[in-house]
Amino acid sequence: MLLSITYSGENATDLGFLLHKNPTRPQVFRLNFGKAYVFYPEANEQRCTAALLLDIDPIDLARGKAGSKDGGLFDYVNDRPYVCSSFMSTAISSVYGSAMAGRSEERQELADSALRLSATVTMLPCRGDNAMLERVFAPLGYSVEFTGNLLDEKYPEWGDSPCVDLSISGTVRLRDLLSHLYVLIPVFDRRKHYWTGEDEVKKLLRHGEGWLKDHPERGFITSRYFDRSRRLAQVALDRMDGENGEDGSTGEVFDRVRVPKLNKRRLEAVVAVLREKGVHSVIDMGCGSGKLLRMLLRDGAFGKIAGTDVSLSALEYAARRLRIDEMSDAQKNRVVLFQSSLTYRDKRFGGYDAAACVEVVEHIDLNRLPAFAQAVFEAARPGVVVLTTPNAEYNEKFVNMYQNQAQGGGARSPLGLTGPPETPYQTQGGGLRHGDHRFEWTREQFRTWGDAVAEKYGYSAVYSDIGDSDEKLGAQTQMGVFTLCE
Repeated sequence: MLLSITYSGENATDLGFLLHKNPTRPQVFRLNFGKAYVFYPEANEQRCTAALLLDIDPIDLARGKAGSKDGGLFDYVNDRPYVCSSFMSTAISSVYGSAMAGRSEERQELADSALRLSATVTMLPCRGDNAMLERVFAPLGYSVEFTGNLLDEKYPEWGDSPCVDLSISGTVRLRDLLSHLYVLIPVFDRRKHYWTGEDEVKKLLRHGEGWLKDHPERGFITSRYFDRSRRLAQVALDRMDGENGEDGSTGEVFDRVRVPKLNKRRLEAVVAVLREKGVHSVIDMGCGSGKLLRMLLRDGAFGKIAGTDVSLSALEYAARRLRIDEMSDAQKNRVVLFQSSLTYRDKRFGGYDAAACVEVVEHIDLNRLPAFAQAVFEAARPGVVVLTTPNAEYNEKFVNMYQNQAQGGGARSPLGLTGPPETPYQTQGGGLRHGDHRFEWTREQFRTWGDAVAEKYGYSAVYSDIGDSDEKLGAQTQMGVFTLCE
């Protein structure tokens, strides 16, 4: 991953004094996830560019992590090291720490001055949030440009990459530019490489001082920064306001009573179905922080339990939530956690009576839904699949939702099936419940997709509602139970 910063102006090579890095000497810094290189592709009196290049070692990332296996290659085949992420924020803090603090013994006056600066971030994950780039960076005084790429030039039918090359430019202090990048790169990537805890609130408030509180999209920025932790996001908003933190921006802060209540009802409904089906072994596909796993472990009816997720940090937190290290040997033998992607076949998915996919499918890109169905219903082929997903029609009952508008290229099919595109369902405000959702189905769309999958792979499908219900709009959550035909 690559970040370049350019200073245009008189004595431009003074950028080296501000960054505390000599333009004539490339440097290497050892970090706990790989190496960082600082070098200057150009350095003259009118224009000077400093490049920060990260070389991530995926073996270091996987070694000792929850779910990793010695001697295997699966953990190391990962595209995450090649997109700009929270690793870059960590490198900025480590390598450019003095510059972020605004210190320069030789050029302090310059460090305190607004300069003509530009920055380019290569391969920043955006996932349909392209419009938010302008809405996030422009209020900070930047001109914003970005270019997209095909997912694979050899296979243009695969569509566009979820990553863009972002360039911002403006007249700002270097310390402010670095603080903006430190906070906002993880906001768009959404997958921090370390566990987000209470100390992250202090970090956000420190690096967001002077600009975040009054930013028109502070709700969006804050909730994304904390990687789905609504509690920490609300704590940060409260501290910014010094009061109850109510915010009029388009953030991801939902009704504080209803959402936790809904999540509990959703998990209870899934466990009830699994008990009714009499299954003994269950795999939670997309287990996240392990809430469903904890409920299953408390129930002696389930003798073999597995949890898998694409996020290592989520698996680490799940292991702590379940207190696996403190379990007896008998309990440890009941549960296993491992990292995997649900859009690829994995032999570890197999051998379970049932699979649960709770609020997962809507996070998968539409063009990858057929691969998801194949991995779950054909390759793993459990006797029962329980799948829940939001009911898009009910979204009209929610307020202050982040408006996640699709950008360019026309409408995409909400069914992820072959054939002509269909217009995705739009709520009154055109929004989705979560910034990482790729789509949300109406009841009819969910049933159309579910029936097609069931017919193709030899399952029967039954649908039901979970949560509060409206006569016209239906319930908050919809559930499909797929049973393998004899």
